Amino acid sequence: MDPTGMKDVEISKMDDKNQGETTNDGESTLVTDFIPASTSAMLPSTDQTLSHIDAMSQVQGVMANLITEDPLLSDLPPQVTLEEVNSCIALEYGQAMVVNVRRADDEVMAVVVTQNATVLDLKHSIKRYIILRQTRNGGKQHISWKYIWKRYWLYFNSQKLSDDRKTLKQYQIRNKDEVTFMKKLKER
Repeated sequence: MDPTGMKDVEISKMDDKNQGETTNDGESTLVTDFIPASTSAMLPSTDQTLSHIDAMSQVQGVMANLITEDPLLSDLPPQVTLEEVNSCIALEYGQAMVVNVRRADDEVMAVVVTQNATVLDLKHSIKRYIILRQTRNGGKQHISWKYIWKRYWLYFNSQKLSDDRKTLKQYQIRNKDEVTFMKKLKER
């Protein structure tokens, strides 16, 4: 036992015979030993064998419950991704900033980028934000981003963000500033 009260366990490859179990010098212990007592009540009894899909859905349910009940994590979605967690950590340490992107329909998307991000980095962050939102809402999965960037510009203070290599700071964009996503007008 270590000082935290958790057993040192090496997780072995699971097969159908010991699925859901871990090994420690030949000794078997269930993964539920590491789950807090308040959430272990949501798991099935330990004498039951689960398929991988069932075990993953159980873990996702427990994680969603932990996220919604924790005061620090409650603003994250229940199906949080590692990238979202890393973005929140970067925001807390001042290594990232939020850029609010306003669409033509007045929807505002809060996109997280690093402090030294370029316009291209902002475009990639917008793409990840939209794809993740579409996946969660069950919307259209394929979007032609080549078409989008050919037809739309990003504007900040009536200035077109036309150079993908320039940093957002060169355009004077700071934390929580608003960038507008507008359709390109045909030039005459």
